[in-house]
Amino acid sequence: MAINLFNPVYDGVYITLLLSYLLGIVHGITPDEHTWPITFSYAVGSGSTKKGAEVGAIFSAGFTLQRALMSEIIFFVFAFGLYEFKDFISSPLFFGIVYSIVGSVMYIAGHYVKYGSFYPHVEVNEWISGKLKKKFKHKDTDFYKKDVKPWMAFIHGLIAGFGFGAFALIIYFIFVPNMPNAYVAFLPGLMFGLGTMTMQFTFGALFGTWVRKIKRISTKGLQFIARYISSSVLLYGGLAFVIAGVSIIFFPQILTYGVITPLQIHNLHDLGIGFFIVIFVVVIIGFVSYRNAMKIALKKYSNA
Repeated sequence: MAINLFNPVYDGVYITLLLSYLLGIVHGITPDEHTWPITFSYAVGSGSTKKGAEVGAIFSAGFTLQRALMSEIIFFVFAFGLYEFKDFISSPLFFGIVYSIVGSVMYIAGHYVKYGSFYPHVEVNEWISGKLKKKFKHKDTDFYKKDVKPWMAFIHGLIAGFGFGAFALIIYFIFVPNMPNAYVAFLPGLMFGLGTMTMQFTFGALFGTWVRKIKRISTKGLQFIARYISSSVLLYGGLAFVIAGVSIIFFPQILTYGVITPLQIHNLHDLGIGFFIVIFVVVIIGFVSYRNAMKIALKKYSNA
């Protein structure tokens, strides 16, 4: 039996569930905007192999739960002919809304890691006492006191699962409608989520280990670097997602632009806005944050 993951077709329940799991693995490996930036930021912020793996698993657990529930909903959408809902969740408007929500949650989480609160606020007495000016003169090392919380990754996974790319369209609109009954309709989404979890668990461990491998820095310095990178990716990456989401809502044609490659792999064949968000958030923001954090840490927390 030949397995085609680029253009899979329904071929019985058991084969379909295997295909769903394998598609989840490919989804977890390829640069996807709804998994990589989030897993990277949370796992790096954890600062260890074990915690990074746990963060990857927790994020994917929320993602898997959402995909399983959504698969069940899609089954009833087709069963009752609610095609307006199908059209909405695959529309640019829905894409834009999901991007905006994902970005907002990223920003809130990043604000917590850096400033210790979930939203920007200025106390009235700071204006009166003149402390406000001094507050904005704080050094970088005065911030980054909080670690990311596991429940943040879980909630983020739930929200990120609403992203609709090529993988979701295959699971929801090819596999799920062909499930024999409602009792097993959730299984394609569940298996897809578990496949994604397999890889996110692995990448989470690798991202968490990366920070620990940095030499000449004390434990306190490593914590600072982890939190600095994590909060920067969440903060500025979140803003990038929101900007992309709003842009898609007002200019839906953005989704039609892309670079076609010869690679017959989803997320690597048609490089659209999602791919470039991954590059900007993980590669560019991640690299710049790492460089800035290292400069500060070598001065403040060096073991040399």
